[in-house]
Amino acid sequence: MIPGLSAAIEIGARVFLRRVNADDESEFLVLMRASRRLHRPWVTPPMTPGAFEAYLQRVGQENAEGLLVCRREDGAIAGVINLNDIVRGALQSAYLGYYAGAPFAGHGYMTEGLQLVLRYAFTTLKLHRLEANIQPGNQASMSLVRGCGFRREGFSPRYLKIAGEWRDHERWAILVEDWLSSRAVERR
Repeated sequence: MIPGLSAAIEIGARVFLRRVNADDESEFLVLMRASRRLHRPWVTPPMTPGAFEAYLQRVGQENAEGLLVCRREDGAIAGVINLNDIVRGALQSAYLGYYAGAPFAGHGYMTEGLQLVLRYAFTTLKLHRLEANIQPGNQASMSLVRGCGFRREGFSPRYLKIAGEWRDHERWAILVEDWLSSRAVERR
């Protein structure tokens, strides 16, 4: 039995998605500490037990989901994709935050994981729009979202405070209609 597979909310060819939980603390923190160099200066994931607990509380709210991208072969956490600030009503939208673990970067796990998140967000959660805000120099992140069908919508100066510094971001988004169209093209 693969650890965590029974809790999967979406399953792909090489990875599955599941919600983060308190039992993930040790593996999560070891992976994030080993990934500092990869993440700097783009993101500051939880790296201490206290920060992990705060993260669990944040993604445990109604308007957020903390999803782990796990390898099917062994259940290892390969990355994280968060749905933040989920807004219902007329907007039906959320912001994405994501990061890979350094040992798993560049192997396609996050691409497959993001594709599973799109399916989950647009079919199960019935969202209409997902937005990713990416620092201009983060080419790997831009390639990830571009490859999954996002389009660049604009530029936001000094948009997010990361590691104590206000940083510019490019705004990338995908609509459910775009996602459905790309799936129809893939099936041909």
